[in-house]
Amino acid sequence: MSLFEVIAAAGWTIYPLILCSILAVAFTIERFVNLRAEKIVPPKLVDEAIAVSRNAVPSGEILKQLEQNSLLGEVLASGMRQIASNPRIGEDELRAAMEVTGRSVSHRMEKFLTALGTISALGPLLGLLGTVIGMIEIFGAQGGANGMGSNPTQLAHGISVALYNTAFGLIVAIPALIFWKFFRARVDDFLIQMELASEQFFRHLNTLRK
Repeated sequence: MSLFEVIAAAGWTIYPLILCSILAVAFTIERFVNLRAEKIVPPKLVDEAIAVSRNAVPSGEILKQLEQNSLLGEVLASGMRQIASNPRIGEDELRAAMEVTGRSVSHRMEKFLTALGTISALGPLLGLLGTVIGMIEIFGAQGGANGMGSNPTQLAHGISVALYNTAFGLIVAIPALIFWKFFRARVDDFLIQMELASEQFFRHLNTLRK
């Protein structure tokens, strides 16, 4: 039996599952592309930022390049911009400014993760819905005028709808759950690295305050 025949046999409830599978694949590819170390916390970026600002805050062009370098670069650049605009800025104000930028980039790192987690939970429910509809068809076939099993074709169709939807629901949910857990762990790891790097750079920026 071809895939199209399976989809046709599964009934209309299979189409929401197909949509969920397409979205899950798209979200997974997007996160693989954008949740890379070089785009989030490039190695040696903090050392390079400290080197270019050892004696003073660098020019605006360098800050712009730093912001475009990575998400960590945005956090580091936000601290340097605060020093450049107000050399006498308080320690708490400087830390708060960097934390605001940190929360912003943290939110971007978590992009699509909620949707991926929702798909992992929704897949089995949609499969269960299809299973219930298939079971209704089975009971309809068994409740004919001539007694149980009076409509074998409807009975077989109901069984196929139930089984195909259950299988498709699991096929969609299991990979989505695996990748959601994987990306969730990766984001948490990046957040820790970013927090440590930002704290190191914050201590350096304190030496530039007048």
